[in-house]
Amino acid sequence: MYRNRTQRRADRRNHTTTPTNRTNATRSLTMVPILGIALLASACGSDVTASDLRDLTSTTTAEAPTTTAQPPVSLPVATVPPSTVPVSSLDSVQGATVQIVAQGTFVDPEFGAYESVGRGSGFVVDPSGIAVTNHHVVGGAGLIQVFVQGEDKPRNAKVLGVSECSDLAVIDIEGDPLPSLSWYTGEVQPGLEIYAAGYPLGDPEFTLTRGIVSKADAPGETQWASIDHAIEHDANTQPGNSGGPLVSADGEVVAINYASGSFTNTDQFFSIEASDAAGIIAEMTAGNDVDSLGVNGQIVMSDDGTIAGLWVSGVESGSPADDTGIEPGDIITRIEGVSVGTDGTMADYCDVMRTHNPGDVLSVEVLRFATEEVLTGQFNGEYLTTAFSFADSVDTGTDAGAEYTEYTTVTDDSGTLTVSVPTAWSSIDGAPVDIDGISSPSIIASTDVAAYNSAWDVPGVQFVASEALTGFTADELLDLGATTECTFESREDYDDGAFVGRFDTYSNCGGTGATSIVVAAFPADGSYGVLVVVQVVTDADLVALDEIIRTFNVVA
Repeated sequence: MYRNRTQRRADRRNHTTTPTNRTNATRSLTMVPILGIALLASACGSDVTASDLRDLTSTTTAEAPTTTAQPPVSLPVATVPPSTVPVSSLDSVQGATVQIVAQGTFVDPEFGAYESVGRGSGFVVDPSGIAVTNHHVVGGAGLIQVFVQGEDKPRNAKVLGVSECSDLAVIDIEGDPLPSLSWYTGEVQPGLEIYAAGYPLGDPEFTLTRGIVSKADAPGETQWASIDHAIEHDANTQPGNSGGPLVSADGEVVAINYASGSFTNTDQFFSIEASDAAGIIAEMTAGNDVDSLGVNGQIVMSDDGTIAGLWVSGVESGSPADDTGIEPGDIITRIEGVSVGTDGTMADYCDVMRTHNPGDVLSVEVLRFATEEVLTGQFNGEYLTTAFSFADSVDTGTDAGAEYTEYTTVTDDSGTLTVSVPTAWSSIDGAPVDIDGISSPSIIASTDVAAYNSAWDVPGVQFVASEALTGFTADELLDLGATTECTFESREDYDDGAFVGRFDTYSNCGGTGATSIVVAAFPADGSYGVLVVVQVVTDADLVALDEIIRTFNVVA
């Protein structure tokens, strides 16, 4: 009956980072009104201080469904000298494992804009120089160089394709043919002996650690990727191991490392199984991005949980994100009407992409952190513009009122509706209402529900959603709710990127000077309608209305 409008769902990446030329382009997060956004602890790491680690916010991971193994990817094999044929022993893995150095300018929630040199790992899968690594190692970088065993100078490399959601990337390394690794085709089971290869902590010396597979099907959702199925193992990996291979005792690639123990604060580590990555790697090798919009980022959340989203560290030039006007330092809070990151992971952001085709127009809402603006636009569509705001658009002529500093999420009796309201509106009525014979979810929140229902000088909101409303247009719904106790001021279009409709503004309600705003709107599929009625006693209630409109959910 209902679809979810805003299903609310970063230690740093698993490559080492050396910030340089740091600026004060953005203010300290503890100095802005949203109470400081803390990076959520990610599995990948960088050069963070002990203080940084203490400040990180831990998050939960979602259980991943069991996946069916796919055939290993088959990449074209060039005719090359015998020294560059795929290696077939553990001793030969080093020759095909490379250190990747990615340089670019990024924006960090704590440090602001800075130029960094990140170091990760990768491995060659085709002698011509095709190599696999993690997206978070190379995403958004302006310069990528690769160090090959036995060579003093790095080789340049270019990105062929990336997958933000699967945390994978394929690069093409310039120069002479290279040794390459082959894919493990056996069954991955607990107890399988494995080795993690790479260059942890930015060390130029190759490292190989030994362990066994602990779980063949572990949760894989993180703050920087959405991986349904991961391999959990105990072969030690550290920041810098990202993108390196997890190999069998025969030197065949079982999986791609992407999450070190810092992610879970345990001695367990996580890798993307080769069979799951096969199809994605083949697409990227052909020059296609997969489940990507051009963003290199991670999920962040405000200390009080009222703001969550995907912090944009960097944007790929010419990507849908770039064309939409998204900038480093933005926070993507909602995509196609679905809230991003409220569970601390990329799951919702990636699920939206995975349920649409590449190139589809997707609505997006962005919080521009530096200026505190809310912007709306569309990937593959409209450029970002300032979002509609009742606080900015409606002149009530009333007092400013005391600003609401705390909000809480309330739910109707059926659990269908949720909305964020000022904590001061602690009087709640979640009983359903009857609309044309249909019992419809409703919720009233106010400082005093009884007074809200009987008088005009008490702030509060009623939010109703119902299939019964689909038989009317927005104008017809507003006409049905017209009142003679207030002075009608205007009727205007309403469009928040997820719902489209109209709203009425009334003044001097009941002779009290209070304002009433009534919104009638529908989601894109028109499967139900919503009515939102807010009594505005002071301008602070208009700010509350913006929060109400921004956060209300209708859950199936």
